[in-house]
Amino acid sequence: MCRIIKPIIVLFLGLLASDALAQGYETELVVAKDGSGDYSSIQAAIDDAKSFPYERITILIKNGVYKEKVKVHSWNTKLSLIGENKDSTVITWDDYFDKIDRGRNSTFHTYTLLVEANDFYAENITIENSAGDVGQAVALHIDADRVSIQKCRILGNQDTVYLAGEGKRQYFNNCYIEGTTDFIFGGATGLFEDCQIHSKKDSYITAASTPQGQQYGFVFKNSTLTADESVNEVYLGRPWRNYAKTVFMKTELGGHIMTEGWHNWNKPDAESTVYYAEYENSGLGFKPSERVEWSYQLKAEEAEKYAKEKILKGWNPADENR
Repeated sequence: MCRIIKPIIVLFLGLLASDALAQGYETELVVAKDGSGDYSSIQAAIDDAKSFPYERITILIKNGVYKEKVKVHSWNTKLSLIGENKDSTVITWDDYFDKIDRGRNSTFHTYTLLVEANDFYAENITIENSAGDVGQAVALHIDADRVSIQKCRILGNQDTVYLAGEGKRQYFNNCYIEGTTDFIFGGATGLFEDCQIHSKKDSYITAASTPQGQQYGFVFKNSTLTADESVNEVYLGRPWRNYAKTVFMKTELGGHIMTEGWHNWNKPDAESTVYYAEYENSGLGFKPSERVEWSYQLKAEEAEKYAKEKILKGWNPADENR
């Protein structure tokens, strides 16, 4: 008996030692342009962070304008980027469709910040595509699950925010997002709470491409839709793909929102497959009786399906250990 137990104990202690060694990594890194931190570039800090960490890694970013094209790799899970101040901590790049020039899918290469890692968190950062009004130019591209973006400014023109990944959950809280055409687009489940969505041109806010059978697309709750002074003809959305789903709830709609509300992207067949709805909105742009007949005004019992915990399917961003 003793001869058997002793090797087991030795093996157990060896495994503990190996696990402790594996967890020997820095969990807090500092980026500062002036050289006062651990790194002077955001990408350098990300590249040096442990892959698939057991504990969350936080990268603190001091104020400054970081001219970088940044990628959070799929192995950089449980990573947080925390800016010192959302107005003064800026990640900016200027790629756009024609500049990238990689064929019909060039849009997807234009990002300023690309997130491919699950359990990513960002706070107090401005993410900007500074290319200007020159066509498709993505500021933030997310293709990951359980991604939380809070207290951030996301600036651009056409295609500012791309939410990708069938069934993936992405959450925005207390953010400012601006753009011109289809500036929130993609096929992921995206929940926006207490956000300001600002239109810079007469065009379309959303272009969802929700996969057929996916329960939720984009949901905006307790938010505000604003626009530049000269803007007065903006649609809530149009379908990039025929099963697009977009819902605005308890959101204040400015007078720039078209009375029709929604556009079919010149695809009449999409009218029978999309799901566009509103619930208890307000403001000059809320004219429920004049909406297109293929959109919905939700009843209270229908609105219950859009509770935060149901949309995010058990994931609570507030539970993240940051």
